[in-house]
Parts: sequence; C-alpha cells; structure tokens
Amino acid sequence: MNLPNKVELIEVGPRDGIQNESNFIPTEKKIELINALSKIGIKRMEAASFVHPKYVPQMKDAKEVLNGIEKSPSVQYMALIPNAKGYDRAIESGVNALSLVVGASDSFNLKNVKMSREQSIKKFATVIEKAKANDIFIRYSIATAFWCPFEGKVDTDLVLKMVEEAEMIGVDEIVLADTIGKANPKQVFDLFKTTISLKTKSVVSAHFHDTYGMALANVMAALEAGVTRFDASIGGLGGCPFAPGAAGNVATEDLVFMMHEMGIDTGIDFGKLLSCVELLKPFTNRELAGHLHKVKACQN
Repeated sequence: MNLPNKVELIEVGPRDGIQNESNFIPTEKKIELINALSKIGIKRMEAASFVHPKYVPQMKDAKEVLNGIEKSPSVQYMALIPNAKGYDRAIESGVNALSLVVGASDSFNLKNVKMSREQSIKKFATVIEKAKANDIFIRYSIATAFWCPFEGKVDTDLVLKMVEEAEMIGVDEIVLADTIGKANPKQVFDLFKTTISLKTKSVVSAHFHDTYGMALANVMAALEAGVTRFDASIGGLGGCPFAPGAAGNVATEDLVFMMHEMGIDTGIDFGKLLSCVELLKPFTNRELAGHLHKVKACQN
C-alpha cells in the first residue's frame, strides 16, 4: 500500500458536529471543549459558524464562543460563513480563517443557503477577494460531492469543474465532502485521484460521514489516492440540518486510532483525545457514534 508517514486531521466537532444537536449546549461548555481540544495536538479546527440562528440555533453564540476561548498560537480556529454578512461578523470576532460551503447539487444548496450553486459561487467570489486582501485563509468545501439527498448521484465532471473554479478564485484549501455518507471507496479513490491530478495550488482535503458505515473505508481509499488531510468530529457527532438522513462525521478517535495502528503520525495525543470524548458525553443528548468502547478494549 502506498501510504503517507503523516496526515493532518482537522477537528470539525465544535461546529459541524455540535450544530446538529437538538438541545442547546451552553456556551461555557463549548468553550471548555474547544480549549481541551486545543491542547492535544490538533492544529486546525472549525470552532463556530456565523449562520442565522433561525436555521442553526446551536450556533447562535458563535461570537461569545470565539471571544471566550483561550486561543493557542499553534491552532487555526476556523469559522463557517454563509454570506458577506457572516464574513463581517466573523472578522469582528478576530477570525483569520474562514470555511465556505457550496453544494455541488443545486437542490442541496437551495436548502442550505437559499441560493443556487452558481449564485453561491458568484457571491463567495466577492467575499474571497475581500478576504485574500486581508490575508484571511479560505477553506472551500464542495458539499454533496458524491451524492445528494434530493438528486441522487452527483456528476463527477461538475465537481471537477467546481474544483477548477475554486482554484481560479484563489482559495487556500478545497474539501470534497461526502455530505450524506453514501460514497463508496471506488468512487472516493477515482474522484480524489482525478482531483489531485489537476495539481491545484490549493491543498485538497476529504470530509466523510458514516451513514452507511463506510467512512473509514473511504478514508483508506482517499489515502491511496494521495490525500493526507481529513476532517473528523469528536465522538462522531454531526449530520446536516439540510441533508435528511445524514449521519455523523467519521469519529476523530476512530480515525486517530486507525492511523496510529498503521504507523501513520497524526500529531495528536490519543489518551488526551479520549479525555476530550469523555468531556463531551454529558452535554450531548445521544449516544456517541465513535467506537470508543472498542478502542478502550484494545488499549486494555
């Protein structure tokens, strides 16, 4: 197998994971979790999102969270924004890294941000231009890159076109997301292999959900294709308010465990990560999706 010696895991639990929780998690608890995650070797994480609280009420305290955390100089804290207004609010909170999401599927994008795919791309181009002038890091996620909950299988050529468009407008990172967790390893390998062959200046990352239990298999396929950056969510939390049936993200602890067992360095302290999982348990209203009990059994 052609595997790397090291990978980077981007923690998305504080934003993508928590946003789907039905019971509001107190601001101080979100701050506590982010502070704990900042001390275990994670170098980048999605910390909050500036979306309208009517649509994602869990993120209504984004400003308070970002102002309350103990920012480590070694960690990049990203905020997701849906539009220019979100950009202004994020910058006011001292954010220097932004996450943007555009659905490859028009139906998904309309549900997500009430705009067509092309409308989103056009509006984000203006935001990106402003951000780059202020040295803001731009993470550009292509949601539903494999399957859409409304339209079915997504056209690969369309996704590749979006990758090329993102490269042209100067983003720093392009993320291909299996938003509903339906992709299979062959699909994943083929799309990432082709994307990497485009030789973009933007780094390419992968984002997998575990709806059908294929997230770790898809990580392996992406590794084989040459991907070395992966999103993960502590406890396997996640889903998407605008993608019916989508389960949580691949669990950070499962992914770290698998990488370390294969001799691939993540830079993350596994024991401290498990302590963060324990910290998370009291303020989520559902069973964590990660295989924590299996991991603990293997350790003993």
